[in-house]
Amino acid sequence: MEADAWRLLVTRGLRGLADGVVSVLLSGYLLALGLEPFAVGALATATMLGSAALTIAVGVGALRLSRRSLFFAACGLMALTGLGFASLRSFWPLLVVAVVGTLNPSAGDVSVFLPLEQAALADASAARSRAWTFALYNVVGSAAGAVGALAGGVPELLARSGRVSFLAGARIAFVLYGAIGLVTAGLYRGLRSTTSPTAAPPAGLSGPSRGMVLKLAALFSLDSFGGGFVVQALLVLWLHQRFGITTAQAGTLFFAVQLLAAASQLVSGRIAARVGYIQTMVFTHLPANAFLIGAGLATDVRVAVALLLLRAALSSMDVPARQAYVMAVVAPAERAAASSLTNVPRSLAAAVPPLFTGALLAASSFGWPLVIGGALKALYDLLLLSQFRLVPPRPAEPAP
Repeated sequence: MEADAWRLLVTRGLRGLADGVVSVLLSGYLLALGLEPFAVGALATATMLGSAALTIAVGVGALRLSRRSLFFAACGLMALTGLGFASLRSFWPLLVVAVVGTLNPSAGDVSVFLPLEQAALADASAARSRAWTFALYNVVGSAAGAVGALAGGVPELLARSGRVSFLAGARIAFVLYGAIGLVTAGLYRGLRSTTSPTAAPPAGLSGPSRGMVLKLAALFSLDSFGGGFVVQALLVLWLHQRFGITTAQAGTLFFAVQLLAAASQLVSGRIAARVGYIQTMVFTHLPANAFLIGAGLATDVRVAVALLLLRAALSSMDVPARQAYVMAVVAPAERAAASSLTNVPRSLAAAVPPLFTGALLAASSFGWPLVIGGALKALYDLLLLSQFRLVPPRPAEPAP
């Protein structure tokens, strides 16, 4: 890999660490502020709608600005988001920060950084190793997210020891989240492939590519819509309501979940190179969704935790294969457009379900969000297999 690729792995790790902390802390922090489960779901929805809007803005800004400038703007928003959540206490001001900020309530990366980094990573990796590079990129994010999830339980442990209140510890975590945004800005500054402003609009999609990418975007949106019912921050809330699991215990659980996700994605690149992208995506994702439905139906905490861990061992193996497949079925000049076109609808589709999850959890602790989400994601798997199993990647282009 080129130096830019390694630098992007570091920035992905730092952002994964920050996202892991806040995704575990968020629901407990908001409940401690006196908000209801429905309000927690509404704020999660606002963060994801905001991410989608920012991704659209990045696509428009790419017509005139260098990728580096867009990276810097996103990092500035990340810093302000951390400070906003650390200092504000009322629902409506927090809602504004959630919409315009970069907070990520999920275990995966649905932020404004994603299309920028994906396009940069594709440019900095050879075609023959792209699946492996994307797998490593996601592994780093998941492993860092695991450490962040574990760290998300620290404020509760400190509160139990009497050293600092839970709210004070959580606010410190949000300040650190903002500080990581500033650190990543320094790292983006060193990217060599993002230094020049775009003199002309980036290439759009050709006719054949546009139809294929639009169909992929629709399918990915269905998957994200299902995933929106089970974003990590709301899984923490469900586990607390259903089984009484504390924030610290949830942090330990999602540490294991993210480590399993990281290990599975490391294997995913090798499997995709042997059996193909689509097969890797479907035949790992489908059983994972069955485990998710089972966890929602479970009445024993040990069964639910075991099924969530089994799901984690498989559910993320489709991510690097999906990213590499999108980059592989379009021409190099079309990659930025393809990344935005597939990621923006995914972000929008994932944004609405947390509001429903909050409402469902306000009414009952039963795992309806997990059952609904798993069923929708399984439908996506079957449709993807039927539509794209015979669509091969483009012939490999020369290495950059």
